[in-house]
Amino acid sequence: MYRLMQTLMNKFEDFLIRKDQRFTGQRQLIARTFFKHKGHISAEELYDRIKKQTPSIGFATVYRTLKLLCEAGLASHSNFRDGVSRFEATASKEHHDHLICTTCGKIVEFTNYHIETMQDQVAAEHGFLVRDHTLDIYGTCGGCRGKTA
Repeated sequence: MYRLMQTLMNKFEDFLIRKDQRFTGQRQLIARTFFKHKGHISAEELYDRIKKQTPSIGFATVYRTLKLLCEAGLASHSNFRDGVSRFEATASKEHHDHLICTTCGKIVEFTNYHIETMQDQVAAEHGFLVRDHTLDIYGTCGGCRGKTA
């Protein structure tokens, strides 16, 4: 885990240097805290975690750093129809799709070979070459369905 974290931090620092920007202590703290989180996290949730350690940090600094991580290809940004921007680290992850519960907001990541194959087939039938895609499936998770039963 330490080696992966160091690799991600080095990549971020290299990216910032290429953009002629500084790798400040605040950016390091934000990136490190972000990379430690598993799954999706909103800018607000990340800010709340960091503010406990560094009360002087501003929300704008956290949000701008997340955007820089996205530009660097180390994070991705999603909005699952609830108006909340969420981010997740991408450097160590394989492609995956999402199941999103519209009741509680639970997000389940999954990979399915058959879906990937079908997407490529459909694209080819229409003369498309797939470069990237997202698949977000909205519904109600088992826990929420059980509460209403």
